[in-house]
Amino acid sequence: MTARSVRSLSGALKPLFSCHLARVHGAAACTSRHKSTYTPPPARYGGRHTVTLIPGDGIGPELGNHVRELFRFCCVPVDFEVVNVDSSMASEDDINNAIMAIRRNGVALKGNIETNHYLPPSYKSRNNLLRTSLDLYANVMHCQSLPGVRTRHRNIDIIIIRENTEGEYSSLEHESVPGVVECLKIITKTKSLRIADYAFRTARATGRRRVTAVHKANIMKLGDGLFLECCKEVASGYPEISFDSMIVDNTSMQLVSRPQQFDVMVMPNLYGNIVSNVCAGLVGGPGLVPGANYGEDYAVFETGTRNTGKSIANRNTANPTAMLLASCLLLDHVKLHAYASMIRRAILSTVTETRLHTADLGGQGSTSDVVQSIMNAVQSTGPQTLSM
Repeated sequence: MTARSVRSLSGALKPLFSCHLARVHGAAACTSRHKSTYTPPPARYGGRHTVTLIPGDGIGPELGNHVRELFRFCCVPVDFEVVNVDSSMASEDDINNAIMAIRRNGVALKGNIETNHYLPPSYKSRNNLLRTSLDLYANVMHCQSLPGVRTRHRNIDIIIIRENTEGEYSSLEHESVPGVVECLKIITKTKSLRIADYAFRTARATGRRRVTAVHKANIMKLGDGLFLECCKEVASGYPEISFDSMIVDNTSMQLVSRPQQFDVMVMPNLYGNIVSNVCAGLVGGPGLVPGANYGEDYAVFETGTRNTGKSIANRNTANPTAMLLASCLLLDHVKLHAYASMIRRAILSTVTETRLHTADLGGQGSTSDVVQSIMNAVQSTGPQTLSM
């Protein structure tokens, strides 16, 4: 693995809030001359950080426990405030408590919360409520090939940036007459400019050369057409970065045939969900890829593809890599870079060198076996925590 790959795993997912979109009226309004006013959550209680932990459903609780176990082993100065969300309840009290905790702490690690499809239409996805309530507008996922994981394609290194708060996820649908349902897709100029600018700033900050906007403007000429025009407008302010666009169905074919052509991709909400899952599959599956959700004031980290993994819950067979790498992104976010690098090195060593793999990667290792191997790798490098 190259030095650039390891650095970009964390660097691509750092919040880039150097300007506020309320001030964006032209393509060049946001440039590198603006200095960031964003600061991570303050350390508390003698240099320790308090982080909200939402275990979620399925494999979420056991993976959350493994993160806590690893953090204790590495003496990471983080304390978790655990907030459980019962996805089976119609009441929104649990998710409101979780949102309040994130507002208090500024940052969270989250397992995916099950969305019950059989509840009435008034029931809103807890995951979506959390993202929209905190305005976590940028979902970022970095998909890259790992040497120890056998896949059809090699040398994949793609950053996917998904608008996280509108589009088809607006939860605005109704039955106008019996048997006819209208579902509204919301695309706004303000949020399209904001996510496009985030994508270009991410590309600039990580040394990327190209941004691809994914759309369906040939059919949805107003909605996706507005998104595409906003991307073009922002692109003109970044002359050093190439810009192109691709229709979403062609994007799917290009990803499974020649994924190496993509660098940074930006897209509306639903396309981002689909493309993220395709890309995760290309590099080895949902157990390997972490994800991050950034807003102006808060950040939430989770596995990239947001699967609950109910079918393998409590069997000690889930791949912990994605959740552990998400915890490394969290540590980078709160500026505990030395701990993040130490744990990330140990994770990548286990996956690529020791090659202790869980069943999803064709191996026979258990979840706890992988975590123990990671702790052994940390220990073998010496008493790292003493100098941090």
